[in-house]
Amino acid sequence: MVTMNQEIKQLYARIELLEKENKASAEIIRDLSPSQCMFTQSKDGILIFDHNDKIVDANPAFCESIKMDKSAMIGQYLSNIVPINKHFKPGKQREILKHKDNVRGILSIHIGKKTKDFHFTTSILDKSGLYMCTLRDITSKRLLEKKVKKNEELYTDLFIEALDGIIFWRGSGEILNANEAACRIFECTHDELLHKRLDDFVYEKNERYHRILKELFAKGGIRDELVFLMPNGQIKSLEFTVKLNSVEGYHMTIFRNVSERHRMEKELRESELKFRRIFEGALEGIFLWNDHYQIVDINQSGQKMLQMSKDELIGVSLHSILNDCNITDDELKQQINSIQNDGHSGGSLSITLKTGRKKHFEFSNKLNVFSNLSMTTFKDITEKLEMEEQLRKSDTLNVIGELAAGIAHEIRNPMTALKGFIQLLEDSIEEDHTMYFNVITTELSRIDSIITEFLILAKPQAVKFLEKDLAQIMKETVDLLSAQAVLHNVQFRTYYEKNLPLVFCESNQMKKVFINIIKNAIEVMPKGGYITISLQNTRDNKLHISIRDEGSGIPGHKIKKLGEPFYTTKERGTGLGLMVTYKIIEEHNGTIEVESKLGAGTVFHIYLPYIKKAGKQ
Repeated sequence: MVTMNQEIKQLYARIELLEKENKASAEIIRDLSPSQCMFTQSKDGILIFDHNDKIVDANPAFCESIKMDKSAMIGQYLSNIVPINKHFKPGKQREILKHKDNVRGILSIHIGKKTKDFHFTTSILDKSGLYMCTLRDITSKRLLEKKVKKNEELYTDLFIEALDGIIFWRGSGEILNANEAACRIFECTHDELLHKRLDDFVYEKNERYHRILKELFAKGGIRDELVFLMPNGQIKSLEFTVKLNSVEGYHMTIFRNVSERHRMEKELRESELKFRRIFEGALEGIFLWNDHYQIVDINQSGQKMLQMSKDELIGVSLHSILNDCNITDDELKQQINSIQNDGHSGGSLSITLKTGRKKHFEFSNKLNVFSNLSMTTFKDITEKLEMEEQLRKSDTLNVIGELAAGIAHEIRNPMTALKGFIQLLEDSIEEDHTMYFNVITTELSRIDSIITEFLILAKPQAVKFLEKDLAQIMKETVDLLSAQAVLHNVQFRTYYEKNLPLVFCESNQMKKVFINIIKNAIEVMPKGGYITISLQNTRDNKLHISIRDEGSGIPGHKIKKLGEPFYTTKERGTGLGLMVTYKIIEEHNGTIEVESKLGAGTVFHIYLPYIKKAGKQ
């Protein structure tokens, strides 16, 4: 900055000298007569023209300055060598000369494709009616003036009006000059700063401070940050850049107050830490996604619910997740539109996990929670839905049980009498009526079977659980139903894993379960086919029994109702068989899952826990 001030002063001095020389030449020309000696030897350009601005004569100095021969110039008009926007000046100067002896000003003249600026003085030559104009080239002077102005503006922009604090100091640390920004940063007036040293403001001259000084004098410049104590007691973190011997041997330091930035960064870190604790500690699953519907983060609860790691989920599109949930295109569009229009959406969906387990989730979406990220929260409602279903079935079973007990009691007494009289009449039935007798007997047996199933629902059965081989029970059941299968052109395919563990169960009840499911499988294949039965062990200490048929399949909305009282897909069925089946499996702490596809058949999956070690369940 010191060098810049000196250069500006030198430019001003040169301009002043040029002005003095110009003024002296004009006075000489005005005082002397226009003799041939003066005209030809003058260093300034001299131009003589008439009242029509036609050039009559020009001295060698002017011809040289505009690079034109005298012969080519004489006879030209001033308008030929003056820019168009300056054509008004010759006429204006004639008007002025009517009232004054001379007129002065600045005129631009064409020099080829360029122009030069001349300071001119025009006066009337005696009574000849001619005008004499002396011209001095001030192009360099004008350039110097522009440069001075530019340097002044640069000085103002870089130092005085800079937003960062700038301080010049000696090798001892004594402050020589400072701009207004530096005064504001150090909470001092300009005069107060000039009486201080930079290290007076350093809050703590510790090992780090001395390391910075050592590095500064070794490299000649440094950029770092320190804590400074202001005269009013404020403590500020200042970022600084130091350059040694920057101007005339003096050193320059540029300061920037970063205290506010540090405070904001600290608040941001604390805020992020709070969010992370809430995010990771939430019991509900939470994941964040961007404008492209891609997951960018997920908490621990979400990973646990979906049984997937963060690496597997980050980058995955919400569209793919919703598509995997068997949501229709219309439902998917509705969810996306709801998010875009309302900023939020919600609902429930079902997802089949990698383990094959189907889970139900309730979710809520919120658009642009922060940093152009949106948030989805979700919770597992599988157990809730299962409990609600169990309560509904339990209420239904209680009602059915009470009803069944009354109906069974009222029907069984007349049934006993009917069966007795039928048996008495058996010997007296004519051969032609044997068919009717057989139908009556069969239907009475069917009624008795229904009553028995009612009674199973009506009251708890006294059962004894023992360790049994389910493969053996299944073999006995298949042998029992083989004759019925042959009548319907149905064949069995069986796969029993070796060394299957024993299961605590009531063998007759399990046989009833298998009979109900296999009989249903036979009945849904009127044209014959295969029933595939398999028993195998699972990793979670359960025995998996699957019974697959090749029937017409069951629609999805009907599968949910299987096992409900009086719900059946058969024309003459009561629905009690499957209801009893579900109840028996439930009493054995097992589960039943039904998988079906229209036109491809149905599979009943039964899962029963087994005893890994004797005496432990």
